[in-house]
Amino acid sequence: MATSIRLDPDTERRLDELASRTGRTKAYYLREAIGAYLDEMEDVYLAEQELRRVKEGKSTTYSLDEVIRTHGLAD
Repeated sequence: MATSIRLDPDTERRLDELASRTGRTKAYYLREAIGAYLDEMEDVYLAEQELRRVKEGKSTTYSLDEVIRTHGLAD
C-alpha cells in the first residue's frame, strides 16, 4: 500500500543523512519506525484497556507474593 507523509525539513534531512550513511532506503527506516511505534502503541492501548477493567471490577489483580505462593516459586 502506497502512503505519503510530509516531514518537517529537519526530520527529512536527518532521514536522508541516515539513509545515505547506511546504504539503506528512507522507506526502510520509515517502515522500521512505524513498526516500532505501533508495537508501543498496541502495548499502551492494551494496558489502558486492562486498567479500565481493573477499575471497573471486571478483572482481578494479584500481588507478587500471591503469585509466588500460588505457583510455588519461593526459594
